[in-house]
Amino acid sequence: MRATMLNRCPVSSYEQVCEVIKKELGGMPDEIFEEFDPVPLASASLAQVHAARTRDGRKVAVKVQHTHMTDTAAADYATVEFIVNTLNRLIPSFDYRWLLDEMRESLPKELDFLLEAKNSEKCLENFRRLSPHLAAYVYAPRVYWGLSTSKLLTMEFMDAAEISDVKKIQKLGIQPKEVAKLVSEAFAEMTFKHGFIHCDPHAANMMVRPLPASKWSIFGKREPQLVLLDHGLYKELDDETRINYAALWKALVFADAKAIRENSMKLGAGDDLYALFAGILTMRPWNRVIDQAADHLVIQGNNSDRAELQVLFSFFSYIVLVLHTRLYTHLFLYLSKNYVLLLNIIILFLG
Repeated sequence: MRATMLNRCPVSSYEQVCEVIKKELGGMPDEIFEEFDPVPLASASLAQVHAARTRDGRKVAVKVQHTHMTDTAAADYATVEFIVNTLNRLIPSFDYRWLLDEMRESLPKELDFLLEAKNSEKCLENFRRLSPHLAAYVYAPRVYWGLSTSKLLTMEFMDAAEISDVKKIQKLGIQPKEVAKLVSEAFAEMTFKHGFIHCDPHAANMMVRPLPASKWSIFGKREPQLVLLDHGLYKELDDETRINYAALWKALVFADAKAIRENSMKLGAGDDLYALFAGILTMRPWNRVIDQAADHLVIQGNNSDRAELQVLFSFFSYIVLVLHTRLYTHLFLYLSKNYVLLLNIIILFLG
């Protein structure tokens, strides 16, 4: 995964990294840190991460924003704005202007690493306060505030397995199904209780390690701890939306067609698209969504289910385009949550 990230994303030179560190922390890497690896562990579109060691001997990960990001972000936004507006004039039905609003809101947040640090601490505090039964099982790297700025973030180095590395997870004595369960529970708590949701839950942003306090069982198994990375993008759900969304999922579990329709409409799907919306959320065709004889908590990994999933995902662009004016804010969250569900399915299939 890290090799893939390095190959596909821009990598700042060590000289550029030194420039950022000197500007942000007032000294060169070897003046600020006891050790600093000039070769990045990983690089993404906004920043790259280097392993380092603090003066007091603690191993840390230093996230350094690419030097060109401020100018590039402005140029990218201007390019997208021109393309979207031009296409909308030429093809009025192609209306993706909502994307501009989303970029305008999210880009400055993602470029502010201090906000990311605050988000990570708020996430953990929500688990401690609202979901204490899961608080020990969900973790985010400790932030070293004295070595962090809006463009540079120094965090605790995490020695853990990437969530997509099933073999490594198993070698740690952790069952993949337990990881899938933990991920689902954690994001359900964020969605339905906290109203503060990590919206970038792809495989590179989630790691797994044995729960620090856990011991090997007589069966050679250990409990998992989910480590969440990259807290730059969060969305908040108000109480009304969370209640309606919870009611919708209750209706989906019990195959209550009337309640599915009512709650989908409350969320903005409308009478014309609630069935498709339900299908996207559950990854099932409508006839199976309302089949009360089916087990709505289980997706089988057979060829028929895979074919149906492919058909449903072919509607993603359509539903986003049609619903953007009435559902997009919520849909963004729902599709992110479904990414987590897909990841769980992969883990379950491989496990």
